[in-house]
Amino acid sequence: MRVEFPGFGRIVVDGKTYGHDIVIYPSGKVEGRKKWLSKRKHGTSHKLDPEELRGYLSEDFDILIVGTGAWGKLSLLPESRALVSDREVIERPTKEAAELFNELHGKRKVLAVFHITC
Repeated sequence: MRVEFPGFGRIVVDGKTYGHDIVIYPSGKVEGRKKWLSKRKHGTSHKLDPEELRGYLSEDFDILIVGTGAWGKLSLLPESRALVSDREVIERPTKEAAELFNELHGKRKVLAVFHITC
């Protein structure tokens, strides 16, 4: 599986382009990010709320990679970080996060959340 972030507003997974935020599970399943859960509570989807994150924890993983957007606006709330305190968590701008995902996928069980705009 290969992830590319060619630029603002799109992300490519194995040649398929997505025009919205995505989550990639350790199994390789790709789905749209349920960012409305965070937006309804905080008025922005730039805060990753525990209710939203909890929905992504259905598969076992070793590391959570959060692509924070082109300019790094998305962040985990402290309560969200507490949900995964027993796992490694890496937050990076989406381009860097995609590169890291490519390095680690297949070697470790990676759960990734990618924000594709700011």
